[in-house]
Amino acid sequence: MTFLSILCALLIEQLKPLRADNPIYAEIKSLAMRMETWFNAGHANHGRMGWFLMIGVLMVPTAGVYWLLRHYQLTPLAFVWNVLIVYLTLGFRHYSHYFTSIQLALSAGDEASARTLLAEWTKLDTVGMEASEIARIAVEKALITTHRNVFGVFFWFLMPLGPACAVMYRVAEYLARAWNEPEHMRNEAFGQFAARAFYLIDWIPVRLTAVAFAVVGNFEDAIYAWRNFAQRWQDEAIGIILTAGGGAMGVRLGTPAETAARVLVTPDMAVDDSDSESDILPGEEPGARALQSTVGLVWRALLLWMLLLLLMSGAVFLG
Repeated sequence: MTFLSILCALLIEQLKPLRADNPIYAEIKSLAMRMETWFNAGHANHGRMGWFLMIGVLMVPTAGVYWLLRHYQLTPLAFVWNVLIVYLTLGFRHYSHYFTSIQLALSAGDEASARTLLAEWTKLDTVGMEASEIARIAVEKALITTHRNVFGVFFWFLMPLGPACAVMYRVAEYLARAWNEPEHMRNEAFGQFAARAFYLIDWIPVRLTAVAFAVVGNFEDAIYAWRNFAQRWQDEAIGIILTAGGGAMGVRLGTPAETAARVLVTPDMAVDDSDSESDILPGEEPGARALQSTVGLVWRALLLWMLLLLLMSGAVFLG
């Protein structure tokens, strides 16, 4: 039932994408803001209490409905419930229109439109950006969004509580962002637990996504970039996704500060080896073609996940 639930949810989303500003998401965001208002007194313990309450308010009803439907053997209704939750927690096409529009604009040489679209999508200042930087940021945003809105949800939906775990993952991801933004919140203790909790929740899914990118892309370059360059990102999870994804496609991702060579000085070093070939992130500068490569990589990774789910479901059914 897990495989069919995900498959149906993906098909429904292709036909009727759920907008990122839909009422359900708006209510969850409003609740998160109220939780912050009620609990934020500047201490980490308050953030911990607010996080657990927020997660519990959304997880418990989801798990309760699922358990009741399974307990009374209402399999068709349990299936519908699974499809509904997966549809609400997935975000495969939430922002795909931005990515597609940026790709078309860059292909047509319309950098001004590409900058405008990228600014709307990422909320970054894109004034004066060159085509390569626009492409790089768009590819990075697409890879990170796909992981958090699709592959991370897949992993947690496979857990025993199924839909409740998928809800937990998406809510935890949102709280890690919302309670540590904007800039003035990042140094406050209230959001520290939310960030740490999502890091632990996302630890395995991030690495599975990186492995999937490596398997469906250039395996050697993906693993090489992951092992040697992922630690250069301040956010470890983002570093793993971008190095593996970039290596799989043969493009360099990350800012100059993140991908700059690090010199490890040892007593036997007579010269500066910072420009050695082994210390340079593999790949070429991203361009319009990199966006098309990203689409292919994501779809191949998605098909890999679905194939593995199908094999697992078949094994359970035959067993």
